[in-house]
Amino acid sequence: MSISSRFAVGIHILSLIEYNKDGVSSSEFLAGSVNTNPAVIRKLMGMLKNAGLITVRPGVAGAELAKDLSEITLLDVYKAVNVVQDKELFSVHDNPNPSCPVGRNIQNTIVPLFSAAQLALEKTLANVTIEDVVNGIKEKDQLNIT
Repeated sequence: MSISSRFAVGIHILSLIEYNKDGVSSSEFLAGSVNTNPAVIRKLMGMLKNAGLITVRPGVAGAELAKDLSEITLLDVYKAVNVVQDKELFSVHDNPNPSCPVGRNIQNTIVPLFSAAQLALEKTLANVTIEDVVNGIKEKDQLNIT
């Protein structure tokens, strides 16, 4: 299992909106870059809009960033697209055998470790912005051109 691809696609959408800021970032245009159905993009755009990360006007094709690139963190995107609920990145199996010392104690032992790991992930995501991602894309694109 892995974290939902909605997270990566959300980052892709925001990065492409910035990269294409002089053009029209319609769901069809974005879907072409992501290589998915425009309906998938529209659903994610709705989530990003509800989180205040993009603006979309009814009847007008395209979307724009609602905040400066440097103000949108990967944690904002992670939360916007409902990758996981708070403290639920890692699942713990239900009903281990209470007659077994491992079964009796496994949940109380690993849940704090899982919580700490999720907190570390979220802290890392909070320190990376869409601006960092776009700059990385531009740097890699320059390397491919030369």
